[in-house]
Formats: sequence, C-alpha cells, structure tokens
Amino acid sequence: MTLIYASIGFFALAALLGMYLLSFVLKGKETPKTIVFTHGPMAVVGLVLLIIYALKGGPNPTESLILFVLAAAGGLFMVFRDLTGKPIPKLLAVGHGLLAVTGFIFLLIFAFR
Repeated sequence: MTLIYASIGFFALAALLGMYLLSFVLKGKETPKTIVFTHGPMAVVGLVLLIIYALKGGPNPTESLILFVLAAAGGLFMVFRDLTGKPIPKLLAVGHGLLAVTGFIFLLIFAFR
C-alpha cells in the first residue's frame, strides 16, 4: 500500500502546481517554465508508481489509471504547444485538470475505502 500513498502524494503536489499553471492559462499569460517542468514530472512519477502498484496484482484503481493516462496525453499536447509558442486552449487546460482531479478522487476513494 505504500506505493499507492506515495502516488497520491505526488499527484497532490502536481495538482497544486497544476492549479497555479491553470491560472496563467486562463489569464492568457505565459506559463512559468520552471513550474511546467516540475508539474509534469511529478504527475509522471505518481502515474508510474500507480502503474507499478496495479501490476503487482490484486484489485487496482482502473478508473484512475485511465483518467490519469488521458490527462497525461492532454498534458503532453499542452507542453508541446507551450514550447512551440502557440497558445494553450483554455478548454483543453480545464479539461486536463478535470480529468486529473476526477482520477485523483477515484484514487482517494480506492485507497481509503
């Protein structure tokens, strides 16, 4: 169970940074790259830990995994747009956050039920 708690911790930190980044996107301002390159790797570490947990067998948080993978795909697309100087669509940024938050809620329910 330690893996799942570590995963929750990394996702929680990534979520805090993500909310900060979302404030920049919604205001149409340039995102701070230090935060961009901290948010993504934290979320990736959380996802990798969750995948390792799921591969160990037994019940696993399938819904969370699916939602986090979808959020990661959207995140990669946004990073690509950001690095190429193109604006990040606000709807995509909000959708990315909603997918991740929903996955996080499902993960919390799975871990603490």
